[in-house]
Amino acid sequence: MCRLTNLAALALYLTTLVSSQPNARDDGRFANSPLKPWFDRLGSGKGLCCSFADGFSVQDVDWDTQDGHYRVRIYGQWFVVPDDAVVTEPNRFGPAVVWPDNDRYGNTQIRCFMPGAGT
Repeated sequence: MCRLTNLAALALYLTTLVSSQPNARDDGRFANSPLKPWFDRLGSGKGLCCSFADGFSVQDVDWDTQDGHYRVRIYGQWFVVPDDAVVTEPNRFGPAVVWPDNDRYGNTQIRCFMPGAGT
């Protein structure tokens, strides 16, 4: 009986672990965009940004610099962008784009941030 209980506990743990992982996916919204291949290759020091479908555009009033670092406002809160999350490639899209990610504790992290063109 103890073995069955341990097996059930392990299954519950694994199910919880798998469901808490980020589910980045390209849902096809931008499949016909001429910039899709470019977005799919974008990366920062934290790795690939995934695709545009995983990030979102940021209005000019929702990002700035402070003390030599970018900041971005998402979910109504300002986040300092880690230096290794900044995309250094020129922005061919135009507006700033951010790719937030939640860690396993539910804390928002910035995986990638691409400043708006013209900055």
